[in-house]
Amino acid sequence: MEDKKKKSIQTLVDTTIKGFAHGLSRRYELELDKDTGVINMKKNNCFMAELGDEFMFYSAFVRSFDSSFGNVLEDLGNGIAKLTYEVRGNIDSFILPDQTQRIASILDSYVDHTSKPSTDHYSNFDVIYPKNTISFERSHVTDNYFFNKENNEHYLIELKASGDLDNKKARAEKSALLEEYFLLKNKLKDDKTAKVFIFFATAYNKFGEGNEWKQERVRQFFSKNELLIGKDYWNFVCGEEDGFDVVFAQYKLSAEHIKSALRTIKGMYFDD
Repeated sequence: MEDKKKKSIQTLVDTTIKGFAHGLSRRYELELDKDTGVINMKKNNCFMAELGDEFMFYSAFVRSFDSSFGNVLEDLGNGIAKLTYEVRGNIDSFILPDQTQRIASILDSYVDHTSKPSTDHYSNFDVIYPKNTISFERSHVTDNYFFNKENNEHYLIELKASGDLDNKKARAEKSALLEEYFLLKNKLKDDKTAKVFIFFATAYNKFGEGNEWKQERVRQFFSKNELLIGKDYWNFVCGEEDGFDVVFAQYKLSAEHIKSALRTIKGMYFDD
């Protein structure tokens, strides 16, 4: 990776993590005198309190922290992607009944194990466009929509920043991505050179970076080339083979902002 891009990514990581840490401290500072504050309510639980301050402190906001930090990683991914791609927002287009039916048929075949996931199941599906599509119009919110102008390629990514996907939601995630795919294909129908790709991504590999990602229920709905797991996601976002290494090396340094915030918050509520 060239130095200029590397420094830009490092700055983005540090600025993002520093901002998150500041917001974290500020939130719990504002809740300090509120009985309904997350930590104060946990302190009033005599059963939890008996387990000690350390346990009580971290159990009080770990779920909230995990959710908030997931949003931070998603924003960071979009921010870094702007160095390589054009980052776009929602898709305003239309989807035809034949395409909706095709989505259902694809997913049913995966559930019934009559076929394995393949991009051919939707990339080779053609429709006849009616003159009036107003009744089929809709807007779809996207997590990540990147456009590579050089290759005229569009990338739609459903990101699970937590690194995990409830197995029961796998079908819904693939359905949403297929809807996005057809919406965008219809929007680009007059551009014969445009290519659209869909991906399911996680911010980290829950089985460890470099290890096989074993969520078989999810893999029942996604082919290997529709997955960007952990390291692969960050490499893709950076547009570089060493993207993850650069991002995580800087994160290890910037994480001190969060550690400092945690020490400060703990001192506010459990000052000995």
